[in-house]
Amino acid sequence: MKKLSIRLIGLFLICTGLTTTLNAQMTVQVGGEAMYPMKDIVDNAVHSKDHTTLVAAVKAAGLVETLKSKGPFTVFAPVNDAFENLPKGTVENLLKKENLAQLRKVLTYHVVSGKWDFDALKKLIKKGNGTAKIKTVSGGYLWAMMNGAHNIMLKDENGRMANISVYDVYQSNGVIHVVDTVLLPK
Repeated sequence: MKKLSIRLIGLFLICTGLTTTLNAQMTVQVGGEAMYPMKDIVDNAVHSKDHTTLVAAVKAAGLVETLKSKGPFTVFAPVNDAFENLPKGTVENLLKKENLAQLRKVLTYHVVSGKWDFDALKKLIKKGNGTAKIKTVSGGYLWAMMNGAHNIMLKDENGRMANISVYDVYQSNGVIHVVDTVLLPK
């Protein structure tokens, strides 16, 4: 009986170690911080130094609880530089209380229902003969297309293009892809 207990404890430790190893392998660095697949979109995003503007906007728009919900969601998350590249005053204007509806529309334009990782997006693009039309949570559309063998670009309703720079940041309630441009609905 003692040998069986020792073996079970050893098996438990091995399995726990494997789980930790698997979680570490799935953890991606974004904005200098680890993004843990067992955490939700918001709980990970708040730690990324590259997404402080996005997180502030999500909080101002009252979308925290939505992005913490079960989902699944795919978020195309613009980096701080993407917001800085908007015309001067755009971010400040969107953060005003009277523009809350417009801010929500811009932010939810970066969110798609479902879990669309790189492979799923690539298949959708192939199925669409090179372009995939994707409906966003805001009700608008994005178009995804390949830019080489391992890069997906997104186009918004105004023709603005965004590169995905970091793919497949898995979350407990979806997946995040980091983008270099703020995409804007019409």
